[in-house]
Amino acid sequence: MTDKPKARYELLDGLRGVAALMVIFYHIGECFATSPQTQDINHGYLAVDFFFVLSGFVIGYAYDGRWAKGMTAGGFMLRRVIRLQPMVIVGVALGVVSFVVQGCEQWDGTAVSPLAVVASLVLGLLMLPSLPGTLPEVRGNGEMFPLNGPSWSLFFEYIGSVFYALLLHRLSTRMLRLFVAASGVGLAAIAIGNGSGYYHLGVGWTAADGGFWMGLLRMTFSFSMGLLLSRDFRPVRIKGAFWICSALIVAMLSVPYVGGETMPVANGIYDAVCTLAVFPLIVYLGASGRTTDRHSARTCEFLGAISYPVYIIHYPFMYMMYAWAWKNGYGFDRVWPVAAAIVVTVVLLAWVFLKYYDEPVRRWLGKRLVKKS
Repeated sequence: MTDKPKARYELLDGLRGVAALMVIFYHIGECFATSPQTQDINHGYLAVDFFFVLSGFVIGYAYDGRWAKGMTAGGFMLRRVIRLQPMVIVGVALGVVSFVVQGCEQWDGTAVSPLAVVASLVLGLLMLPSLPGTLPEVRGNGEMFPLNGPSWSLFFEYIGSVFYALLLHRLSTRMLRLFVAASGVGLAAIAIGNGSGYYHLGVGWTAADGGFWMGLLRMTFSFSMGLLLSRDFRPVRIKGAFWICSALIVAMLSVPYVGGETMPVANGIYDAVCTLAVFPLIVYLGASGRTTDRHSARTCEFLGAISYPVYIIHYPFMYMMYAWAWKNGYGFDRVWPVAAAIVVTVVLLAWVFLKYYDEPVRRWLGKRLVKKS
């Protein structure tokens, strides 16, 4: 007998799309930044922490009740792979194309061998990180996934899913609260204690300088916090929740570097507050709200549908834009039309990949591999 499908949180889908678009704008700003302190859309990296909270909430809501009905860790992970991996493959494939277009060279101009590109491709497809300075780390700046940088967060998403399947779903709510509190203290220590070197939480994309462990802690807190929210969730009545929460996301991710060079610890405090309090609050409010008309429902549906494809395919286009702009010394006044065209192209491609590849492949795999319970 199959379980009755649970209702979707339409507003959360829409908010995921808003955050994904903010990531694109953040990465466009990377083209012109000389340091994390000068980055436009300065806190766009925190969208990943929002994604992790959202993921923990949705997974807890969808799966917490299934373990007593026979759900296995293997069955759960199979569902996660089917959900995530098809678009991971597309992202890596686009990454190879962009790397070849750039001339198969590192950022400093060093030529990269075909063997290194193949090794990086294989690791990317298997969601295994490249270590700094090794053959597959083809761009030379330490990325764990140098053909498609944002895959690092999917890597930690997979770790979070394994962690949930083996341990977190077994914890009582009281023990989960303690776990969230402990990991939250650790995350605050990284932000305020300058674990990144710039008093920010933009860590995890590289394994260098403790980046792997700091990225793991980012996921651990936010994912488990989302799971805790799903267990303790009691909706509150809130009108206009989508627009309020969307405005909060845009505002929080757009704030300039806090404190400047004179008091950078203020930026660490800001990141800690956003991650530990603001993003869980946004998820809570978003889950409480409901769409009230056809227009808002369609907006949330569209943004939610393209959110993951947009996130996983956009960065190869950024690589090519960076290479073109840096090689020619172009500023924003010359690059912005290209950047705008990239945004439009990524959104359109995301929709095409979703409708003609991702959804059909997931349906096909689901019918053949997933046992209904």
